[in-house]
Amino acid sequence: MSVSELEADLSDDEHAGLELIRETGGIHQSDFWKELDVSSRKGSRIAEALEDSGLIQRSDTVYNGHNTYYLEPAARDLNFSLLMAGDMLSPFIGEEEVDAQADAFSQWMMNLAYEEY
Repeated sequence: MSVSELEADLSDDEHAGLELIRETGGIHQSDFWKELDVSSRKGSRIAEALEDSGLIQRSDTVYNGHNTYYLEPAARDLNFSLLMAGDMLSPFIGEEEVDAQADAFSQWMMNLAYEEY
């Protein structure tokens, strides 16, 4: 099932929760339900539904001295298109320092410029 098909089955509260997690890039569940302005019980149910559908990842953590979960977008939900120029991945990925005069960087920039036309 595609991400859009999974999202079509979400309730309004689940949509709002998913959007919050995507916007923040990750949030502690104890803050999640407060931001959504729902009870902790309802927030937990929303997070569980999103995790069960595979749209988010939920991991155990300790936050402000309390056990909670950290909610993040599912890895498959991430958009890497901004790192691509044609079929080339940005030379900034994995490199500590990129030489602006290097061929790899020049080729990537040329592919990026070419895509705009």
